[in-house]
Amino acid sequence: MEAQKEALSRIVTTLAAKSEEIQSFVEILEEIAEKVEENGAQAKADLQEEFDQLYAVMNEMRDTMTARIEDEQHSKMMAVETDMQACQMALDNSTQLMDMAADALQETDPDAFSQAAKRIKDRVTMSPAFRLTLKPKVTDNMSHLVADFTEEREALRKLDFLPAPATPEIDTEACRVEDNTVTVVWRVPEGSRVDHFLLEYRQTDTAAMGGRAKVENGWQLIEDIEEPFYTILGLAFNQKFIQLRARACNKAVAGDYSEVVTLETKALNFKLDQTSCHANLKVTEDGSSVEWDAMGGKGQLQETKGRGSRPGSPAKTMRPASPAKSPAKRPASASKRGDRFTGESYTVLADVTLDEGQHYWEVTAQPECKSYTLGVAYRNLGKFDQLGKTNTSWCLHVNNWLQNTMSAKHNNKSKQLDVPIPERIGVYLDYDNLVLSFHDAQTKQLLHQFKAKFQQPVLPAFMTWCGGLTVQTGLQVPSNLEFKTVQESKKVSPASSELSVLE
Repeated sequence: MEAQKEALSRIVTTLAAKSEEIQSFVEILEEIAEKVEENGAQAKADLQEEFDQLYAVMNEMRDTMTARIEDEQHSKMMAVETDMQACQMALDNSTQLMDMAADALQETDPDAFSQAAKRIKDRVTMSPAFRLTLKPKVTDNMSHLVADFTEEREALRKLDFLPAPATPEIDTEACRVEDNTVTVVWRVPEGSRVDHFLLEYRQTDTAAMGGRAKVENGWQLIEDIEEPFYTILGLAFNQKFIQLRARACNKAVAGDYSEVVTLETKALNFKLDQTSCHANLKVTEDGSSVEWDAMGGKGQLQETKGRGSRPGSPAKTMRPASPAKSPAKRPASASKRGDRFTGESYTVLADVTLDEGQHYWEVTAQPECKSYTLGVAYRNLGKFDQLGKTNTSWCLHVNNWLQNTMSAKHNNKSKQLDVPIPERIGVYLDYDNLVLSFHDAQTKQLLHQFKAKFQQPVLPAFMTWCGGLTVQTGLQVPSNLEFKTVQESKKVSPASSELSVLE
């Protein structure tokens, strides 16, 4: 009995669930029916509006063409009436002369007849009848104003609802990725009725396409593109690839997306390493900025007293570079190394090592920053070593304390640079050709160039005191900063001709 009740209860529960499911489906159908009514009414209204506009154009063209016929008709009639008036004047004058001649013939006095005949002769010579051209100025032909709308009627019979536009095809050979911009070019079949295009893009670390759920997520949309090409400006390439797809739209509907195209972006990305930076420095959560924190290193004062020096002063010790270790893209954290910059080496390194290729990043200092340094260093940079004071780092140092100066530093050698300090500095590293150069990020003017002797991988390195720095990564090497020898660079940049190269 209990088992039967339990089985029956399960059946009732199943039926109730199914009934609820059916009821939900009915509600969906009712909503669809309501939408069909609304959309159908709207479609008919739109169709009527289109035909009304078509009628309006046809009526306008009929009135315009009728007016042309009436103008031609009026012009011809005016010409005919003018000729008829001239003929009537000539006839009236001829009648008058004939009456005068008849009267003269009745004259019996020879002298009077002679005078009358002379007057008649003179008036006949000037008579309009002999100066009138007896040829019509116009003809009755109106055949040049005959219309034949056979083709137009056939076209009207082909009127139909607007089809979806054809699918574009992205031309990968014509696409360009350079200077942190992407130019996308696509083609559409001839005859496609396109009002505008949509372009979508997203960045990814995977070149291959994933499932549908992945494809639909993360796309950035650009609307109302009139031409079959577009340049996306100001991108930060935070991932290895950019994927693109386009679709054509007309007044009514958007067509299908094109095949997704994946382009390689080739840009360096890194974050500042909070785990190894000096205790007086605070790295933001996103790893893009570092700020001076005067209270952050209080616990180190006793340990480091006397071992450091004021930023910018000569180093008391110099640690030689150790033999190169096998390159690694991500260095060990400070917790694993048991190492953190200390003393007056207010340093923070990037979380990536570089052992090949060309790379570029930019640095912006806070307006109140009194002193900052940027460049590259080996991973074995000593925790007390300031950038540029040993042979393990190459850098550009900016001092805004008491006076504004900028200098290039390496191996405890310094060269002051007689160029304005830019608001934003670009750092260009060509590891394979042993070149490290610094540029005005806005104008790309060369500030200084090292012809370095890298013996092992390097890391982007930074120092700041009483202020902060923001690092912008995800940047491609600017097209006008491709590797040049020092001699070639001297030809290109006025600044470089005044600077010696520190090795």
